[in-house]
Amino acid sequence: MRGKIKRHETQPDFVYGNVLVSKLINQVMRRGKKTIATKIVYQAFDIMKEKTKKEPLEVFEGALINAAPLLEVRPKRVGGATYQVPVEVKGDRKIALAMRWIIQAAKTKKGKPMGEKLAEELILAFNNDGSAVKKKSDTHRMAEANRAFAHFAR
Repeated sequence: MRGKIKRHETQPDFVYGNVLVSKLINQVMRRGKKTIATKIVYQAFDIMKEKTKKEPLEVFEGALINAAPLLEVRPKRVGGATYQVPVEVKGDRKIALAMRWIIQAAKTKKGKPMGEKLAEELILAFNNDGSAVKKKSDTHRMAEANRAFAHFAR
C-alpha cells in the first residue's frame, strides 16, 4: 500500500504575512527567480494602493473571489465517446485557477512592465471585469451547456 502524500505548506510572505500573497509570488516566478517575482508582486500592490485608495490585500482577495470558478468541465470517456462533464471546483483549486487566470491575462497585455499589468488585471478582477472574470464566466457557461452529462460525474 502506498503512503499518504505529505502536502508542502507555503510560508507566508514577509511584507503582508499572507500565504496567498506568497502563492501569487510563486506563480509569477519564472525559472526560479523569486526576487524578481517578489518585486513584481509588491510593485503591483503599491500601484493598486495608489489607484484604488484601498488596502491592497483587500483588493487582491476580492479579485481572487471574483475570478474563482465554482464549476468546471472534465472530460469523461463513456463507451467510446468523450463527454465534457461539469464538476464542482473544490478548495485550493479555485484559488489556484483564479491566480493562474489573472497572471495569464496580465501576461497577454503588451507595452507595460509586468507589475503594472498585474495591478491592472487585479483591479479589473476586483471590479468584476477583465479577462480572468471573463474566463470564469466562459467556464461556467461551458459547464451549464453540458449540464445534461452531469449524471456521469462520480
